[in-house]
Amino acid sequence: MAEVTRRRTGELLRKLFEILLVHPEGLQARDALSAMAAKVELTEYEKGTYAQGTRRFDKIVRFATIDLVKAGWLEKHKGRWIVTEEGKRAYEKHRDPETFYRNAIRLYNEWLATRPAKETATEPGEAASGSEDGSTARITFDQAEEQAWNEVEQYLRGIPWLDFQELVASLLRGMGYHVAWVSPPGKDGGIDILAWGDPLGTRPPRIKVQVKRRVESVSVEGLRSFMALLSDDDVGLFVSTGGFTKDAQELSRAQERRKVTLVDLERFFDLWVEHYGKLEDAARRKFPLQPIYFLAPQD
Repeated sequence: MAEVTRRRTGELLRKLFEILLVHPEGLQARDALSAMAAKVELTEYEKGTYAQGTRRFDKIVRFATIDLVKAGWLEKHKGRWIVTEEGKRAYEKHRDPETFYRNAIRLYNEWLATRPAKETATEPGEAASGSEDGSTARITFDQAEEQAWNEVEQYLRGIPWLDFQELVASLLRGMGYHVAWVSPPGKDGGIDILAWGDPLGTRPPRIKVQVKRRVESVSVEGLRSFMALLSDDDVGLFVSTGGFTKDAQELSRAQERRKVTLVDLERFFDLWVEHYGKLEDAARRKFPLQPIYFLAPQD
């Protein structure tokens, strides 16, 4: 469309990368779009909205990111956008906005050529204008996943800490572990849950669990404090809604004697979904999920 040229799309995508590169762990799509809108001067066309209230700018950018994903420059996971290593190299190599976007389209078309049913590449802005093609379905799918995850994240971050701790214990039971002890309110000495692989706890390893419901990432110092509580026959499980710093993750991976597994909020959710059918009814009532099936876009 005349209102959205390839050069303009390239300018927007490079601004998106500029923002995302400051956040190696990525940003939620809504936050990335909000940051972009604050840093670029939107045209009157981009400021406009559709009948359902969606800002045209948001959909233009979402549509264009499809090319970036197929080019291998951008990853999307539960609504979080992350620049890949290939994307970083492309950002440095193709500094001209139009060249940047044209190369993404070229890589998209190379991917498309490998598909059984070849499709014609869509010009920028066509999906944003409301055409019901595969790209529009892709955007709808991404937004549905993003909205679902945002609601899950808000719920888990908002429930009382003791309730979240009990969810972790329930998950372990659903995975087949035998929970011997869950810490009551008050000081727990750094261990919130004890579990074993057998009912009597006669066979190692013993699983020591620490649960943190927090916004901040657990630092390497926080992980070291937990690891100090582990003996040679223990396995540590550290669950944190705020995730873990890069240094803490590297320390966990480097361990040979004191083994510890890190579980962030996304990993906890994935495990909950995987073992949902084996959870007790009381656990499912505390964190209920309802799958909704619809035709996913063809990748």
